[in-house]
Amino acid sequence: MVAQASLGTVYLVGAGPGDPDLLTVQAHRLLCTCDALVYDALVPTQLLALPSPDCHKVFVGKRRGHHSVPQQSTNKVLARLAHTHKTIVRLKGGDPFVFGRGAEEAAYLHGLGIPVQVTPGITAGIAVPAYIGLPVTHREAGSSITFVTGHELVDKDRQRVNWQALATATDTMVIYMGIHSLAAIVAQLLAGGLDAATPAAAIQQGTTALQKHVIGPIAALPRLVRESGLQAPAIVVVGRVVDQRIPACAPPLPNVDMPIPLPGPTTATRRS
Repeated sequence: MVAQASLGTVYLVGAGPGDPDLLTVQAHRLLCTCDALVYDALVPTQLLALPSPDCHKVFVGKRRGHHSVPQQSTNKVLARLAHTHKTIVRLKGGDPFVFGRGAEEAAYLHGLGIPVQVTPGITAGIAVPAYIGLPVTHREAGSSITFVTGHELVDKDRQRVNWQALATATDTMVIYMGIHSLAAIVAQLLAGGLDAATPAAAIQQGTTALQKHVIGPIAALPRLVRESGLQAPAIVVVGRVVDQRIPACAPPLPNVDMPIPLPGPTTATRRS
């Protein structure tokens, strides 16, 4: 559909995984010039201070265990703001097109003739492991990588991820939103032939001062996560790349405030 000239433009902007220093130059420019901001729960409050005081802000966060705004409601908010504002930033944690529903929002807005543009962000699946010195690829340990969501196991009737097939199909798995279903995921991976001793890591609230992690064999990971009290949001990395970790190269952790902070200790833990 042809966009209407009088409408504002909606920018689907990736905020990165948490550390404000990982924000892209383009995202920073848009945040500083937007007149409307629609943001998620997993966005540091430091970024919310970038727009002008006159900027209209709308919170539409989604978090397990918290009140969530339905996706259709978010779509309608964006469309409504496009009729009253010139530059609307839809700020999302990570990258809008990596498990961020950015494509759904883009399709909805485009269908209404509303101008929409994506600004990629650094996704947690790459940045979070790096913040504990863990590479997601390595010439000797990982030539292939699969990014996969673990959230589908919550609704078993609609499960699309074939975990047993993935077990031996890729060198490295990076699992988003899988901490609550980790035991079920691991059981399926083991049933699919994944070696129980395969190294794995779970990392909570990566790239922030709340970062916390455990490392151990995949078969023991659900227990290690449970005993350490790790909570969502978290990234899980499975594969021999975990053994290539170099903690000394991990960046320093910034003191970041999130709209919905996680409670609990912040120290990293290693177990075997």
